[in-house]
Amino acid sequence: MKIALAQINFTVGDIPGNADRIVGALAHGRERGARCVVFSELSLTGYPPRDLLLKQDFIRAQLRALDRVRRASRNIAAVVGFAQPNTGTGRPLFNSAALLDNGRLVRVAHKSLLPFYDVFDEERYFERGRPDGVASIDGKKVGLSICEDAWNDKEYWSKRSYALDPMAELSRKGARTLVNISASPYWMNKGALRQDMLASIAKRRKAPLVFVNQVGGHDDLIFDGRSCAFDAKGRLLARASAFAEDFIVVDLEEGPGLIRPQPAKETAAVWDALVLGLRDYVRKCGFTEVVLGLSGGIDSSLVAAIAVEALGADRVHGVLMPSRFTSDASNEDAALMAKAMRVDARTIPIEGPFNAYLDALSPAFAGRAPDVTEENLQARIRGATLMALSNKFGWLVLTTGNKSELATGYCTLYGDMCGGLAVISDVPKMLVYELSRHANRAKVLIPERVFTKAPTAELRANQTDQDSLPPYPVLDAILARYVERDEDPAKIVKRGFDPETVAKVVKLVDRNEYKRRQMPPGLKVTPRAFGAGRRLPIAQKYRPELRVETKPARTPRRRKKD
Repeated sequence: MKIALAQINFTVGDIPGNADRIVGALAHGRERGARCVVFSELSLTGYPPRDLLLKQDFIRAQLRALDRVRRASRNIAAVVGFAQPNTGTGRPLFNSAALLDNGRLVRVAHKSLLPFYDVFDEERYFERGRPDGVASIDGKKVGLSICEDAWNDKEYWSKRSYALDPMAELSRKGARTLVNISASPYWMNKGALRQDMLASIAKRRKAPLVFVNQVGGHDDLIFDGRSCAFDAKGRLLARASAFAEDFIVVDLEEGPGLIRPQPAKETAAVWDALVLGLRDYVRKCGFTEVVLGLSGGIDSSLVAAIAVEALGADRVHGVLMPSRFTSDASNEDAALMAKAMRVDARTIPIEGPFNAYLDALSPAFAGRAPDVTEENLQARIRGATLMALSNKFGWLVLTTGNKSELATGYCTLYGDMCGGLAVISDVPKMLVYELSRHANRAKVLIPERVFTKAPTAELRANQTDQDSLPPYPVLDAILARYVERDEDPAKIVKRGFDPETVAKVVKLVDRNEYKRRQMPPGLKVTPRAFGAGRRLPIAQKYRPELRVETKPARTPRRRKKD
């Protein structure tokens, strides 16, 4: 049977547009000789629709769209994702897959496993279904499943999140081909794991498996596509592109078809994810151009490079905002980078507004020495300047803070955190350097000096990040364990980290939750990002215990005289 994998960049809430894409793909599938076209999870609504699912008119609109797709399924079958109302007890909806064939609604299958961890909260909207979505296409029994249903194979995982194994149940009920429609978000190294898991299921169930994943950026989530098909021995038959739309027809009985190459290294995959996430956020929110501050540092340089690849240099605007503390080297590096990237760059000094603030506040601050207050004033003047340009020209402001800074609160509310999208907020500092090298792969866009000089906010004389923070390699390693893996501080220390450094980092992370709650949405590329997937209270008293044992200094023995 020839099956088409329709990997489409749907838009959340654009029900008419999504239906248009589906109907067009059906026509394309017929031209290519496909018997069935498979689409991704909740393809009519886009994923994740979140509280749009609570709107009755939204539900009715996607049901009308499903009926339109049904009528368009002449001489072809389709598997389409939608939300079906629940007429019984429980949550108001099912997360469902409809099998349409030649103008008929043949079968509706409901998602059995509803994820409730990290960024997922499907039990807020959906009732759990039963793994009984087995139907026939030309006499061949096909088992329909949805995303999470494939992530609980009892023989693949050492620890499972659910008691039920839907893929095993579908096989037990006679399915000879397995189809999984999915909206599986990207994070680092997930692609290889997912492919290995799906191949394992196909081999164990002795059934060809077709997996179609969503692609595109949806708010903070990025979907990497990589739809694929396997034969009954778990061998890869076809694979779609990563981070791009694709349409592949594969014959499950004739052997390997088109297998698209994947990013050679995970750094390249993260780059592609950020480019796609930024492009789609700008496009789907109705913007056309962006603006960001150019400091001559590595973070703003990387964000500018990502923006140029995502949107084109003519849609990226950079602003140099020097103060009395900005070095000549920083101004030179920012100007060189802007020229290499061919972006519109302008200079708006902040010394005048800074002096005006100092003069206005001097009576209130009389008798007090300058401190972080004056440093934050500069950041907030820069934030207000970028927002003024945004208001005047309709540009989206991109923030440039990385994950290491945001984790430790090394950022200023209403200053460098001010904007519409935090592009690299889930990118640790050391990965920032790797991605910046990747940006220079074809042409030097970021000057070499930016890589070698000490990171600094330049908000006071001779300032460097390491005045306040541990060295970034150490900091990132601790953050990966404390933030992404939820390891206890004592366990982190046992891994060989200095107790005092761990205690300092943990304290910084915990006390700056209020800042992160006010940051713009950021693009998720690690297993645990700040945002919807990390839900910690702000007003709370819990502090993890970490006893730092300090050994008393040893008194040196007095040497005997010779």
